[in-house]
Amino acid sequence: MSSPPLGSRSHDTSTNISESDSDDESKLPLNQFYPYIRCALCCGFLIDATTITECLHTFCKSCIVKHFFYSNKCPTCSIVVHQTQPLYNIRPDRQLQDIVYKMVPFLEDLEREQMCKFYKDRGLPVPKPVVLSPPRPPITKRQKKDSYPQSVFTIPPELDVSLLLEFVGAEEGISNFKPLERRYVRVSGEATVRHVELFIRRKMELSPTCQVDVVCGDHLLDHYQSLKDIQNSMGEDALQDGLLVLHFGLVLPNLP
Repeated sequence: MSSPPLGSRSHDTSTNISESDSDDESKLPLNQFYPYIRCALCCGFLIDATTITECLHTFCKSCIVKHFFYSNKCPTCSIVVHQTQPLYNIRPDRQLQDIVYKMVPFLEDLEREQMCKFYKDRGLPVPKPVVLSPPRPPITKRQKKDSYPQSVFTIPPELDVSLLLEFVGAEEGISNFKPLERRYVRVSGEATVRHVELFIRRKMELSPTCQVDVVCGDHLLDHYQSLKDIQNSMGEDALQDGLLVLHFGLVLPNLP
């Protein structure tokens, strides 16, 4: 059976994030956010946003699953996701999908309708979550004005760990890296030290041979540790003005 037609969508590029009858209120064109809310494979808005854990690039679930039928590399950065089973290293990104649905009016309702049609056209039972989800009431112009700024700028409660990344230096022999301009980051508490390392590598454009050590207080952190666990175990000593302080340094790998 073929998969539901998720992911590939054509949308009006003139939509604005903020709509108002007032001429002096600033408007943010939706296409300004395209690099963050569109799938690089189908060029539509993200549907069932799914992130590759090895490099943190995100695609529609149906798009990345189809891609892995013939390749084990990330479509964006070409990193090998897994030698034999790349589907093991993908995870749903519900927070990002929630943001996409909030930013793009009626996208969720449209997707629900198309899923229902897909199953009904094939004489298949519609999955219960789709049937039981009540339709949203019509949104008035006043509601749009009030809700859009909140949709864009309010961080969901799941994104509940704020980081302060402090660079402590690089070992002699490591050079030509970009400074980390974004030191303050807010992420999901389920994110791990590995995700922090990948973020640092991408932003500083580090060589794969360069090792990133992340420290909290006097403790060298393991890749598998989640930020929420670190924050809970380290307590107030690891916090600065409510931010979890992580120090990181760049070192050369230990060669035999």
